[in-house]
Amino acid sequence: MSRLTATQARRIAVAAQGFADQKPTGPVTRAHLRRLISRIQVLQLDSVSVAVRAHYAPVFSRLGPYDRDVLDRAAWSHTARSPRLLVEYWAHEAALMAVDDWPLLRWRMREYTHGRWGREIVKKNGRLADDIVAAIAELGPATAGQIEAHLGAEQRGRKGPWWDRSDTKWVTEALWSAGVLTTATRVGFARHYDLTERVLPPDVVARDVGDDEAVRELILRAAGALGVGTEADIRDYFRLSPKQSKPAVAKLVADGELETVDVDGWAAPAYMPAGHKIPRRDRGTALLCPFDPLIFFRPRVERLFAFHYRIEIYVPQPKRQFGYYVWPFLLDGRLVGRVDLKADRTQGALNVVGAFAEPGEQPARVAAALAPELRTMATWLGLADVRVGKRGDLAPLLRRATRGLS
Repeated sequence: MSRLTATQARRIAVAAQGFADQKPTGPVTRAHLRRLISRIQVLQLDSVSVAVRAHYAPVFSRLGPYDRDVLDRAAWSHTARSPRLLVEYWAHEAALMAVDDWPLLRWRMREYTHGRWGREIVKKNGRLADDIVAAIAELGPATAGQIEAHLGAEQRGRKGPWWDRSDTKWVTEALWSAGVLTTATRVGFARHYDLTERVLPPDVVARDVGDDEAVRELILRAAGALGVGTEADIRDYFRLSPKQSKPAVAKLVADGELETVDVDGWAAPAYMPAGHKIPRRDRGTALLCPFDPLIFFRPRVERLFAFHYRIEIYVPQPKRQFGYYVWPFLLDGRLVGRVDLKADRTQGALNVVGAFAEPGEQPARVAAALAPELRTMATWLGLADVRVGKRGDLAPLLRRATRGLS
């Protein structure tokens, strides 16, 4: 069994996610995006837009400022000259993934025949499912609300902020989870559903991949995206079950496609693609949104970076330690600080609500490196200014550093 130091494991992980590569010197193109997706596999979707929606951020973090229309066209439009590159599905949580990889999750679609949640509601409404499919066949891409209006269905009474859904919404979501429907486009982040066979290429829809082969491929993709990880780390990337991942990892090790490694300080054995290179130095500087693939499995973040990170959106404000929507800061391959960011589009400013250096780091060095990254992000978002608030030990130094860039 090979052995890695904690530093080597961290370097491998950061490089595997594309942070050690040079950013494009010209405009980011569809080809850049395709290569990035082949590397990191997923762009998680999330409704929070306090700074920028989550799926846009990992591309910025790795490729630099880019026209978000490049990603929008790749995900939610199709032309003969520019076929759809990405599709939405439960690939981690709701995420964008390569269209060609959609058949690898058919087993999950079968598991979600009656949806991921609200299954009893869906089971009681079999006829409604047929009506929804017929409505979409007639309407073309439509939101759940448009489908409901077309069917003349009555809205359910309110059930609370999270579950205020009509039967039509529940069943439409279930059909999406089952792969009968997919996302044709989004407008203002609202999902427009269409029949899957009208959105995805016929060869992708027709492709049948056995469950064992699909899991094997997902494990290989996850291992490549992580660089090095425990079985639990690899399993989490596509939210597989232990029953699926453990025998698949063992088989890939036996076949010589994964290598077992012992990482200093890790309690469990780790795995990495056979022949994986170990970077000789630390590289990679970027702001990371809370749903970035490098950090979305928090136990691994702690092992790799000695960085305790929890999203505090659902924590009452007085009890928050760092803030509402906190972005860790990666500097030369290490997590050295964090900033609570909010885009104030009315005032044209990227507000740094709080700024914190990690224990043991040099705040002046962190602030000097972070300031230009924030300025670049503000420009990318069409914001003219960066404003640093008073919260956090890094705030005074960061305020001075950002003023120096004005």
